[in-house]
Amino acid sequence: MSHPTLAGPTLDEIRRALAGPLPGYDAHLKMAPQPRPGWDPAFAMPADCREGGVLVLLYPRADQLHLVLTRRTHTVRSHKGQISLPGGAREAGEPLVQTALRETCEELGVPPDATEVVGKLSTLYTPPSNYCIHPFVAHCPTTPTFRPDPVEVAQVLEVPLITLLDPSIRRVEHWPDSRFESPRQVPFFDIYEQVVWGATAMILSELVTLLEKEQGR
Repeated sequence: MSHPTLAGPTLDEIRRALAGPLPGYDAHLKMAPQPRPGWDPAFAMPADCREGGVLVLLYPRADQLHLVLTRRTHTVRSHKGQISLPGGAREAGEPLVQTALRETCEELGVPPDATEVVGKLSTLYTPPSNYCIHPFVAHCPTTPTFRPDPVEVAQVLEVPLITLLDPSIRRVEHWPDSRFESPRQVPFFDIYEQVVWGATAMILSELVTLLEKEQGR
């Protein structure tokens, strides 16, 4: 896998990128399956949507910032076998950032007090599940020791952040879908021969868009 000529993103660059305006819909659209019924920039998220928090956890390994993804087991309730960011459903009265940190601890054994939250990405609404996903970005100053929960996590993927900036990992395929007459156009990141698509790819697309803008300025 080739890498772009730009230097790997630094934590300072990430902080600056997250401090500015978020591209939101425009960045999500780059990696959104099409057609995507019930999803457009003018759509107001319903007040009764189910809320969840996910975490883009950054940490150093081999002098580069990495992020962690997980492949879900086939015993979880939804999105069986898919690649995802650590996270899950909000508990009653829980701040959403705490949801993301708690779920990361439960799935991967990373304690919340070992990380610093450095920013938030745009909320993403997924119409089929009526879910409002709130992504947060956090940094762990040391390389975590992951202890994956075998009930939820089948595989841990540690990805150099610079890999996401490599255009060669972005692919598009057409997948049959019984809900539509024609095959659906599905963009995805091909990471270690794993297909990263859907909400996870859309969230990462916003981070990539911010970092490309920050490094190109």
